[in-house]
Amino acid sequence: MVVGLVFVGPFAYVVSRNVELGTDLLSILWSRDTWDPLRRSLWLGLTVSSSAAVVGTGLAWLTMRTDLPGRRLFRALSPLPLVFPSFVGATALIAAFATGGLAERMLGPLGVTDLPDVSGFRGAWLVLTLFTFPYVYLPVAARMASLSPSLEESARMLGRSPWTVFRTVVLPQVSGAIWAGVLLVFLYTISDWGAVNLLRYSTLTRDIYADRLFDQPRAMGLSLVLGVVALLVVAAERSLDRRRHRVEAVRTRDALVVPLGRWRWPAVGVAGLVLGNALIGPVAVFAFWGWRGLRSDSTTIGLGTDVRALVDPAVNTAQAGLITAAIAIAVVLPVAWLTARYRSRVGGAANTMVVAGFALPGLVIALSLVFWAIDAPIIGRWYQTFPLLILAYVLHFGAQATRAAHVAVGAVPQRLGDAAATLGAGRIRRLVTVELPLMTPGLLAGAGLVMLSTMKELPATKLLAPPGYNTLATRIWSAGESGALAQGALASLALVFVSAVLTWFVVLRRLDHY
Repeated sequence: MVVGLVFVGPFAYVVSRNVELGTDLLSILWSRDTWDPLRRSLWLGLTVSSSAAVVGTGLAWLTMRTDLPGRRLFRALSPLPLVFPSFVGATALIAAFATGGLAERMLGPLGVTDLPDVSGFRGAWLVLTLFTFPYVYLPVAARMASLSPSLEESARMLGRSPWTVFRTVVLPQVSGAIWAGVLLVFLYTISDWGAVNLLRYSTLTRDIYADRLFDQPRAMGLSLVLGVVALLVVAAERSLDRRRHRVEAVRTRDALVVPLGRWRWPAVGVAGLVLGNALIGPVAVFAFWGWRGLRSDSTTIGLGTDVRALVDPAVNTAQAGLITAAIAIAVVLPVAWLTARYRSRVGGAANTMVVAGFALPGLVIALSLVFWAIDAPIIGRWYQTFPLLILAYVLHFGAQATRAAHVAVGAVPQRLGDAAATLGAGRIRRLVTVELPLMTPGLLAGAGLVMLSTMKELPATKLLAPPGYNTLATRIWSAGESGALAQGALASLALVFVSAVLTWFVVLRRLDHY
């Protein structure tokens, strides 16, 4: 419960500000100006989470359990779209389909001149699906890596087709990981502001940011509405999780590899199409901008590109991502243990507090930390220090570690711990030698989600970082504000490169051994 109370700090700030500002919540609640954007937020959240579930689960199965050609490369590339800030992805999409953009240059010679309009709901749905499906992919891939092949082999021996085996055997065993990812995608989507603002799709977060300076009571009232919606969604998911049958299974030998047969190359085409739009396309746009910047004489107008200036921000980005991921996993593991192993009500309440905070916009969480840091007598001296910045990251992204850890703990057969106990192993020894190794794939997936999200985080970094502390995300934002597209493009490419290296060494390389 102590962990939950720490995570509820940003929500308490929203409640406190509403009381202080005297917000008329009833008039906000009954206003059509609230319900229309809320309806659009919920519709976008439902559609994006549904499509992300299909894409993330399908890619996880293709890369982990089939003989897909180049599956190791696809496995390494699939989590990377998560590192793109939504506003960067939306900018790349708009620029690619703009007049004279990359799409027109590539498709023009083929006779395609009528490019589709990417603004509004379609653009927001496409961008958020492409950049959030790794929330589903990573936990599902980690779960598939630890599944025992015995049930699948039995089903195949009984004459079941590969699709029937996937639907009736594999899918039920990974359903907990899918729901965990879907919840994260939904909460991320309803809290996103960058993509929906650039693509001109009016949601609740867009109104919050529009009112934050000129109508603070309404902005805080809408933030409270968003937080309450998140609490209701998390509580509903918790209720469904209690009724869901828990599947305990661990892999004791190599996983079953499903031959795709004549569907191998069509499957490569589908995986390539997804990653082409989610990763290769944005990288191509950034490379195009960076190449133009390096070739131009932009230094004379103060927009020169200096690759060496990205070294320190890249080191800071990697350092913050790794430290936050390690601390987040260590902090939320007891909560996940209580909810998954004992289904404790106290653990469930703490879990709700941790997860619901993920729906609050990043700016609200950053402002709450500023509020508590300045007014609190104990942590006030930490304002604009590295430890407080890490605390902000953990509060914002702890939900991702919690859901992945919950799935990892729930998948460990309790009988193994009981057997070790009968042999005289104490609690700590059972945890270290039996349970923790079996939980490792799921915990690594959670750490990977936190690491990638931290590396692209912007509002908390801008408000809470020590003076002179820059990350690649702040470099991208600063370049965008000054109109230096080439500088922003090179920083984006550096962010993708650093993320790819860390994701491979921290997460994917170890999954190959399970």
